[in-house]
Amino acid sequence: MPIKTKTSLIALALTTLIGGCGASSTSSPSVSQTPATVQAAISESERANTLFETLFMENVMASPTSQTELGIKKDYGKWDERGEAADAENLARTQRHLEQLMLIDESKLDSQTRLSYSLLKQKLKNNIKDNQWRYYTYPVNQMYGGHSMLASFLINQHQVGSVEDANAYISRLNGIPKYLEQLEADLDIRAQKGIIAPKFVFPHVLSDSKNIISGAPFDSGADSALWADIKGKVNSLAVSDSKKEALLTDAKQALITQVQPAYNKLIAFITQLETKADTRDGVWKLPQGEQFYNRKLATTTTTNMTAEQIHELGLAEVARIHQEMRGIMNKVGFKGDLPAFLKFMREDKQFYYPATDEGRDAYLNDATALIDTMSSRLDEVFNVKPKAPMIVKRVEAFREKSAGKAFYNQPTPDGSRPGTYYANLYDMDAMPKYQMEALAYHEGTPGHHMQIAIAQELEGIPKFRKFGGYTAYIEGWGLYSEFFPKEMGLYSDPYSDFGRLAMELWRSCRLVVDTGIHAKKWTREESINYYVENTPNAKSDAVKMVERHIVMPSQATAYKIGMLKILELREKAKDALGSKFDIREFHTLILENGPLPLDVLEIQVDEWVSGIRNS
Repeated sequence: MPIKTKTSLIALALTTLIGGCGASSTSSPSVSQTPATVQAAISESERANTLFETLFMENVMASPTSQTELGIKKDYGKWDERGEAADAENLARTQRHLEQLMLIDESKLDSQTRLSYSLLKQKLKNNIKDNQWRYYTYPVNQMYGGHSMLASFLINQHQVGSVEDANAYISRLNGIPKYLEQLEADLDIRAQKGIIAPKFVFPHVLSDSKNIISGAPFDSGADSALWADIKGKVNSLAVSDSKKEALLTDAKQALITQVQPAYNKLIAFITQLETKADTRDGVWKLPQGEQFYNRKLATTTTTNMTAEQIHELGLAEVARIHQEMRGIMNKVGFKGDLPAFLKFMREDKQFYYPATDEGRDAYLNDATALIDTMSSRLDEVFNVKPKAPMIVKRVEAFREKSAGKAFYNQPTPDGSRPGTYYANLYDMDAMPKYQMEALAYHEGTPGHHMQIAIAQELEGIPKFRKFGGYTAYIEGWGLYSEFFPKEMGLYSDPYSDFGRLAMELWRSCRLVVDTGIHAKKWTREESINYYVENTPNAKSDAVKMVERHIVMPSQATAYKIGMLKILELREKAKDALGSKFDIREFHTLILENGPLPLDVLEIQVDEWVSGIRNS
């Protein structure tokens, strides 16, 4: 998941360009335009596209972390500002951007630019409207937050290719106290408004924070994650040993005198805040919680589906997939009912790698091999492929206990950092062999890496579309990417095919549980039990998933709703086109415009079908 989630840092940072619950599209310009009209359209379209780039870069240059994501090193030694002043500045910039956009004459735009205009206008309006909900987040939790972001960002995003880059790294270390002070202020404001994460969150946050300042040079243990990282990066520089020593001396000084005290202060603050937390889990407990959740569902799914409709859809999909699983159960000759088969798949040791370094290495190697096999067959189902490479990597030790099961980090546009599929191998009982194939397709190829890398590499569309996102589209594509390899003859092992169904079942249960927690007031324990009783996944999987639902309301509903829409559009196109339907062209169509709201995606497919039928 991009949490950045699979949610990416760019998607979190460029808040004025990301989000939204759909945008309307308008018809293409008439083919009978006069030369003067065509010239006007070109001129206005050029003006609009120039503005799109200007607005995008204004947001990027206001965010040092976004600059780093894009390979820009202007503010390489800084962190983003956070807090009420920063929020006010972001809102003012968004309002100014909307005013600038409205000066464009939409009627004079070509079809692609008109689509960009419509998408950006809707996003800006949505972000202004959603400013009222800006405090309705938990800035530190087990999934993400400033406490863990600082270390993971330095390790995974801040590259060191020169002395200047190393000094920027050290500058960021020295900037951690200010950032954490702003984070504490954010938490305090929310606490005053009655917005505090549930009690279960706090041990995770405290553990992750303590892990960051454990080990050398903070104590006598093995090198801490940050110290090992900066040592490795500095020692790789082509400079004198004396220069390396000077840089590492400065880094150690920053870690001991700035980073460690700042984290100790944060730990004390979080420990005190924990005393105010309760065990109520859903956002229904927050002021205007029901309205907030309904808005989150709309922006996440880019549909008008209600919580009740989503809940019922989930129940229906769970029942359908259970029936398909019974077919596989019979195929492999299992004697017993479905609950017994789920228990067998959950507990039998043949389905798991050993919880050793060798077992974890074997998982990473086998996942890489699956992705390589799929990559060798992409021409069967795609006319377009990403240029950016991708690697498979284990989640770092300092955050693996609390991090999600798997997620993807996008590559840099300049190719200096590959796309990365992270597998969380902390609990090997939560990573069965039979789910590995579907998970690799989802996070890697043809899933998130294909979609996100291709979007970044698209020509002729503005950057806000290349680097923005709609969760239902992105995660819908990821889940669809688990499905269609079966049509290519993959998942040849029935247990692996069971794993594919288990992954789809997991996403269907998400519809039930997310709405159960936030709309129906299910408890954490009720929610965990639903997963345990209806899926083959480990209980630890269920615990992590429910805790994710709680701190990221609505996010997990995107997968299944997006997948079902893509499948619906595919079947609609196949029915309309018959022998003219080409799966490679359909996949190109889905990917060639970057992420879109589902309603706009449907318009694109309808226009594509109409064009082929009339050709």
